[in-house]
Amino acid sequence: MAEHTGAEHTGAEHTGAENTDVVVIGGGYAGVMAANRLTLRDDVTVTLVNPRPTFVHRIRLHQLVGGSDDAVVDYRDVLGERVRLVVDTATRIDAAGRHVTLASGEVVGYDYLVYAVGSGSADPDVPGAAEFAYPIATLEEARRLRPVLDAAPATAAVTVVGAGPTGIEIAAELAEAGRAVTLVCGGVLGPYLHRRGRRSVAGRLAELGVTVLDGPGSSVTAVTRDAVRLADGRELPSEVTVWTAGFGVPDLAARSGLSIDALGRLRTDETLTSVDDERVVAAGDSAAPSDLPLRMSCQAAIPLGARAADTVLSRIAGERPAPLNQAFAGQCISLGRRAGIFQFAHRYDEALWFHIDGRPGARLKEFVCGGIVKHLAGEARKPGSYRLHRVSGGARRQQLLAGRDETPATAERAVQAP
Repeated sequence: MAEHTGAEHTGAEHTGAENTDVVVIGGGYAGVMAANRLTLRDDVTVTLVNPRPTFVHRIRLHQLVGGSDDAVVDYRDVLGERVRLVVDTATRIDAAGRHVTLASGEVVGYDYLVYAVGSGSADPDVPGAAEFAYPIATLEEARRLRPVLDAAPATAAVTVVGAGPTGIEIAAELAEAGRAVTLVCGGVLGPYLHRRGRRSVAGRLAELGVTVLDGPGSSVTAVTRDAVRLADGRELPSEVTVWTAGFGVPDLAARSGLSIDALGRLRTDETLTSVDDERVVAAGDSAAPSDLPLRMSCQAAIPLGARAADTVLSRIAGERPAPLNQAFAGQCISLGRRAGIFQFAHRYDEALWFHIDGRPGARLKEFVCGGIVKHLAGEARKPGSYRLHRVSGGARRQQLLAGRDETPATAERAVQAP
């Protein structure tokens, strides 16, 4: 069956007399996109459940810590007028009874549910990390760190653990502000980056005075109130330790008896439909389609939100939902306010040799950050207008899916195919 866009689903096409209630759990990038898109039909009532009254622009949280942005946007600027916002926390999903229980005690019924609870900091299993280190994956965590840094002397040793995008961004942000920063990689600096992009990032961090510790001995084995210990025996003085190593997802699906992967993400098929219940659809960081989840990022979350909404709209219309076919552009990283890098990638999310860095990289990163809000606001004003989720990611995902059922040697060839 041909793929259908959201624009093809209209209230006029629906012949049934009954209204369809859709509950979206989670008001981040994926949840807001899904909620807005679902209002395309006049006979669909959308309720968005989110624990905060404002939208968190998560990719700006390092700026909140550094003092250049508050990382929040009013929901009135990104959420459609027909979406009912409920500021509360979902505590359990009753898939059989089709309702969600909230922390307040309210019970919200649904015909379809979009599970978009996102991700947060992973519970660190390193001794002392939970007690003495500061994660920054959520708004509350970033706000907790800000006054700690403000109270610390300008010469205080700051250690950032984890050298993915978040770790690199916060290290650069703090170093640009004059802080003495050590970035502990626990392996490779910027694992996603091409080696050329990695050299560029390392050069910028060196310019800012960041000490980068990488390699196998750079794994953290313990965190104390004033130090960080590494696997190779080194002990680093650290008056403020920032923890950016890894993400975890809320356990709502697990507590609700729904099938999850090893990390706790909701297991779905390629239409983002739960393997347990076709009335439950997932999107964003908390989705594990075909046990091949996409990279946790807003770049994946927004198209996944649109795809999840289209799956629900297709089912309401009695049509077959289209499968996932995600395309990636790369990864952009802030390196302070005056520099950045955009690492270009193949559509299947593998880094290319080409990147844009320096001031042009910073301008491109800012363009992307502003564009994200514009995408959400545009879908709020005109549901169905977003189309980037229909850009083909190529055949790589299908090769990976097929390769799981073949011999290891054949599967490896599929992974390496261009």
